Amino acid sequence: MPPRRSAAQRPTVVLLVRHGRTPTTGAVLPGRAAGLHLSDEGRAQAESVAGRIAESASGRGRSVAAVYASPLERTVETARPIARALGLAVRRHRGLLECDFGEWTGRPLRELVRERSWQTVQYAPASFRFPGGESFTELSARMAGTLEGLAATHPGETVVAVSHADPIKAAVAGAAGTPLDLFQRLVVSPCSVSALAIGSGGIHVLCVNSTASLAELAIS
Repeated sequence: MPPRRSAAQRPTVVLLVRHGRTPTTGAVLPGRAAGLHLSDEGRAQAESVAGRIAESASGRGRSVAAVYASPLERTVETARPIARALGLAVRRHRGLLECDFGEWTGRPLRELVRERSWQTVQYAPASFRFPGGESFTELSARMAGTLEGLAATHPGETVVAVSHADPIKAAVAGAAGTPLDLFQRLVVSPCSVSALAIGSGGIHVLCVNSTASLAELAIS
């Protein structure tokens, strides 16, 4: 049996959690607008993912060092049950914010799908910038930098980062070497867990869009 790696040799594991459902999930592009809270279903999802993460951490004897969240209400509300289950506090991190959708913020999806540029968003996002907002290329770079920062702050530890669908998809695509123009093929469901391991050997994708037990997650 090979010797057990020290904390310094182990990769940092980042558990990327999408926030739970809100009253507008799937109907509106909320972006960074304030005042959007979890629905009753979303709060139940947050409690469920908190239990799954706590069970996985205790079962593997590898505690979670920190719980981070995008500063928006729906992500903080998702992070609180996770932090409570782990005996931690929620740390707000702007690097985990939703993409800045600019002038598209708050618009119904049924309207946006009729925009000529909607096809670009879906099939050539690397060339798209939201009017008055962020580009997908900037989002990808922001998430990559955020992950690097978390790994540097927590070498060899496990952390939870509660964010939003597009930032998580961009982070997973970047880690897997998937071209940004294909990142919309990824599915990141409410309160799913996508796990990345970041170490001296590079970055590896451990799981994507997990909504069941994390017992098989290879984070040792």
